[in-house]
Amino acid sequence: MYLLLCIILSAILGYVLLMMGPLVGGIIAFAIVVGCMFRGLYLLNNIHKRISTLAPSKDRVKEAYDQYIKEQEKT
Repeated sequence: MYLLLCIILSAILGYVLLMMGPLVGGIIAFAIVVGCMFRGLYLLNNIHKRISTLAPSKDRVKEAYDQYIKEQEKT
């Protein structure tokens, strides 16, 4: 239902923007699209920060070096 509501509201918004004229409607449409893109980028950055704190990336070089040192200590 939420998707259907969004489609209908988008159609109404598109019709209103067309009635405003190409310059004003284009500026408002551009602002809406760019605003949604920035919001999406902000949310992706927020998700990345949360995930990176939960599971920090492993440093493969450091792991290999530590494993090498352990092997050298055994011999």
